[in-house]
Amino acid sequence: MRTAIRPTAAPRTAGWAEVAAPALAGVVAVGAGLGVAELVAGFTGAPTPVIAVGGEVVDRVPGPVKDWAVSTFGTADKAVLVAGVVVVLATLAAAAGVVAGRSRRAGLGLAAGLLVLAALAVLGRPGSGVVDLLPTAVGGAAGLVALDLLVGRAPTSGTDRFDADDAASRRTFLRAVGLVALLGGVAAAGGRWLVGRRDAVEAARGALALPRPLPAAEPPPGTGVDVDGAVPWRTPNDRFYRIDTALSLPLVHPDEWRLRVHGLVEHEVEVDFDGLVGRGLVDRWVTLTCVSNEVGGDLAGNALWTGVPVAALLADVRPRTEADMVLSTSVDGWTASTPLDVLGDGRDALLAVGMNGEPLPVRHGFPVRMVVPGLYGYVSATKWVVDLELTRFDRAEAYWTSRGWSARGPVKTASRIDVPRAGARVPAGPVTVAGTAWAQHRGIEAVEVRVDGGPWGQARLAAVPSVDTWRQWVWDWDAPRGTHRLEVRAIDGTGEVQTGAVAPPAPDGATGWHAVTVEAA
Repeated sequence: MRTAIRPTAAPRTAGWAEVAAPALAGVVAVGAGLGVAELVAGFTGAPTPVIAVGGEVVDRVPGPVKDWAVSTFGTADKAVLVAGVVVVLATLAAAAGVVAGRSRRAGLGLAAGLLVLAALAVLGRPGSGVVDLLPTAVGGAAGLVALDLLVGRAPTSGTDRFDADDAASRRTFLRAVGLVALLGGVAAAGGRWLVGRRDAVEAARGALALPRPLPAAEPPPGTGVDVDGAVPWRTPNDRFYRIDTALSLPLVHPDEWRLRVHGLVEHEVEVDFDGLVGRGLVDRWVTLTCVSNEVGGDLAGNALWTGVPVAALLADVRPRTEADMVLSTSVDGWTASTPLDVLGDGRDALLAVGMNGEPLPVRHGFPVRMVVPGLYGYVSATKWVVDLELTRFDRAEAYWTSRGWSARGPVKTASRIDVPRAGARVPAGPVTVAGTAWAQHRGIEAVEVRVDGGPWGQARLAAVPSVDTWRQWVWDWDAPRGTHRLEVRAIDGTGEVQTGAVAPPAPDGATGWHAVTVEAA
């Protein structure tokens, strides 16, 4: 009896299965993660991991090495640096893939370690914050998921599968690699497009031509207080609070901007940027406040705004008698409902194009935003505004009013102790207490402070240019030893005393007296 002998398959090399495939998986996974990071960076304006790591390298390498790089590569030194960072990352990614092919946990741990190093590089950059971590965190998470997915599909050696099965396994792996690489490339391309768009808008902002130069934003004499730790009377642009719903900053080029004014009007109007600023610019100091501001909170800021009065534009469209609200819309679809009578009562409501002597920052609404003294921002301060519809409160709702917040949103009288801070230790004896109070479009007539529930004492008030800005104050206290509770309240320009009744921000603004506890020793 003759025994059939099955041909033996040629021995396969272990290189592809044990090294090449998982190494490729690591490189493609990390590349896809970097692509996702590019996309997130395009949305947020935060640095990518490659840029953050490159910046750390530039800061930390010795001077002679920097000099050598400049002399060797000239103006291409930064491109060479970025390429070098990418090569190093690719090498480490390949190593992580190979390790993961043998021990999934160890390989993913190595990749996670690279992610932590990149995060530390981001946080090491000057002025970095939590938001700056988003590209690295989201891109890193995407890379880890992709690495786990691809390594799990990589062909392995030492199996009894026929060649046909092995080829099918390779095809499955390569298809997965191709798909992950494609998605990463699309994400990276989207991120680069957003960055290019951002650069173009920033360039247009820098070259913005206005009918007259923007003014120097020097605070009027006597408005500030000379107290260590007190907030500045003029809030710098980079410290001005930002509250909005935009996940990605809208990027609007002034040449493309249009404002439509329509609805219950006799004459609909549409203006471009040049047409708007050609109507004449005014400069006004105005304090803005967010309705979400807690008692004693810092969601308030004071700036010099340059813009076109809203009232003049509304006079051109001639609102119908039944109109009682202006529904303003941002380019990203956010809406605010502003009472029409407020926009026509003589207050300095503006379509602002400048902030503190420079064109509006993108994060604060470039090229045009609304500024309305006396109203919380959710019913007035529309950034990137492109549409004003005259309508009625009983016919339309805005973004936040449809979610249960008050429709009209007048700012409530508020005051805050800025110095000393809560929990501070102060020397017994003379202590300077200072802070800020606001009641936009009514003004602050007086500020009072008391200690441990005792009698109210009158604070000294700094000057103000109008009733539309906050007002700083100072109170002299002879502090006895021990723990003490300081409270503050304001009286507005109508004579109304700030209420001590405690209420949360929703639905129309927080109330209560701000208090701090300090230790005098």
